[in-house]
Amino acid sequence: MVTATQKTIEDILARHPGAKRDALIPILQEVQEAWGYISRQAVLAVGEHLNLPASKIYGVATFYNQFRFQAPGRFTIQVCRGTACHVKGSAAVLEAIVRNLEVQPGQTTKDGLFSLEVVACIGACGLAPVIAIDGEFHAKVTPDGVPAILEQYRGKATEDDAGN
Repeated sequence: MVTATQKTIEDILARHPGAKRDALIPILQEVQEAWGYISRQAVLAVGEHLNLPASKIYGVATFYNQFRFQAPGRFTIQVCRGTACHVKGSAAVLEAIVRNLEVQPGQTTKDGLFSLEVVACIGACGLAPVIAIDGEFHAKVTPDGVPAILEQYRGKATEDDAGN
């Protein structure tokens, strides 16, 4: 039985007939765009298509921080660590998020609800410290304010689930 994931990977690979090693990054980018991450199954299929071992594909993909190997959460939290945010306490905000969600940057919560990322600068220095959740900015965030922000998104997820 062919799964939807297999079909999509096969579709992506079909767009690259006769591809060689130089097509690896564009193919991985397409896979990640389709699924939000690069699965083990995708690595094996791409390796077979390009006649490359999985270790070579992982080696290339792990070199670039654009690729992820874990499914993203429903909501992506970006914590700004730029100079203004750093000076205004973003390290403590990050620690509060880590403590509340029990994940480290680059990880997704066990329930699949949140992914946590640290970014160099969001470009909203006047709002420091700032976090963005799926592009929605939260300004002048304090460690004490983190639980309420997270609860707001848990509530959105519950509402969305109830509407389906």
